[in-house]
Amino acid sequence: MFTTKGVIEKAEKFGAHNYHPTEVVFSKAQGVWVEDPEGNKYMDMLSAYSAISHGHRHPKIVQAAKDQLDKVTLTSRAFHNELLGEFYEKLAALTGKNMILPMNTGAEAVETALKAARRWAVDVKGVEDGKQEIVVCRGNFHGRTISIISMSSEPAYRRGYGPLTPGFKMIDYGNIDQLKESITENTAAFLMEPIQGEGGIIVPPMNFMKEAKQLCEEHNVLLIADEVQTGFARTGKMFASELFGVEPDVYILGKALGGGVFPVSAVAANSDILNVFNPGSHGSTFGGNPLGCAVAIAAMDIMVEDKYTEMAKEKGDYFMNRLREIKNPNIVEVRGFGLLIGMEFNHNVEALCDELKDVGVLAHDTHETVIRFAPPIIITKEEIDWAIERIKKVIEK
Repeated sequence: MFTTKGVIEKAEKFGAHNYHPTEVVFSKAQGVWVEDPEGNKYMDMLSAYSAISHGHRHPKIVQAAKDQLDKVTLTSRAFHNELLGEFYEKLAALTGKNMILPMNTGAEAVETALKAARRWAVDVKGVEDGKQEIVVCRGNFHGRTISIISMSSEPAYRRGYGPLTPGFKMIDYGNIDQLKESITENTAAFLMEPIQGEGGIIVPPMNFMKEAKQLCEEHNVLLIADEVQTGFARTGKMFASELFGVEPDVYILGKALGGGVFPVSAVAANSDILNVFNPGSHGSTFGGNPLGCAVAIAAMDIMVEDKYTEMAKEKGDYFMNRLREIKNPNIVEVRGFGLLIGMEFNHNVEALCDELKDVGVLAHDTHETVIRFAPPIIITKEEIDWAIERIKKVIEK
């Protein structure tokens, strides 16, 4: 018999301490609700950092996984599987790109995009190999690999991991003048999150991404949008880049693509970029596996058929307006798009998140002063009201 105390004690005893999770154990889950071993119910307002946009255990996605489990789960890329082409076709249609490279996790997809940009710079743009530069933004979060932390501005992510990967330039997020100054003949790409999620739900000036795209076109530089967290309807658009009227050269995708069931990620771009890869130059044993493809196909179909973009926009506007009704002099701002919402305070909010957990609302702090609210897109207005009643009680107290 599992207990919350027993589960946490065992995890603390045998697990590396690279996380400090809230002291709640998920024993069962359905939709926006989770239950601990003792039967206490909570509303999930984090959605595994947007990976559970469909809600926990969406029946159609679970069924797709079960059906595929009875057929074949893994072939490696040494052989073909029935579903990979269909996965490519559906994701190409959603992104408007004509070529897909599948991986598993968001970090792997970011690494894939970095490799694509560097090789494209050499093979297409004519940059000398070893001199390629990629411009990134302060406050970014793109993952945890050595190369990715090398372009982070967060000291805690980098400490003790040197020597770090060279070839990155950093600008202030949203600063078009700094971007202009950073571009040289060796610049391969500008990599950005359309909205910085882990950075605190930071929205750039509305014209920044469009101006960045124009600069990239003028200088033959790739604009790469990391939409791992913001993609697939989370912000009220299929991809957050659309909020700013931009189609990037490269999409980095993950999280919700796996339907909250299985890790699936991908890079989407046109063939003039992804054709730089040839057999043996990049790969993944599990990338594009049939089980992941089955889950992702179902996840994409549901997003389109059930109009997730409209749902996220409508419910996000409603949720943000309700949050703005809450009165507390320490609230700095409520911001975001769709159901990616940040509530910023002028103090550390970890204790507030613990208090929210005690009343049944699971949210998480980011950058110490921001509570991130990102519930499953399937959340109802009645469930939002249920949450608001409890959030209000904690924050107005």
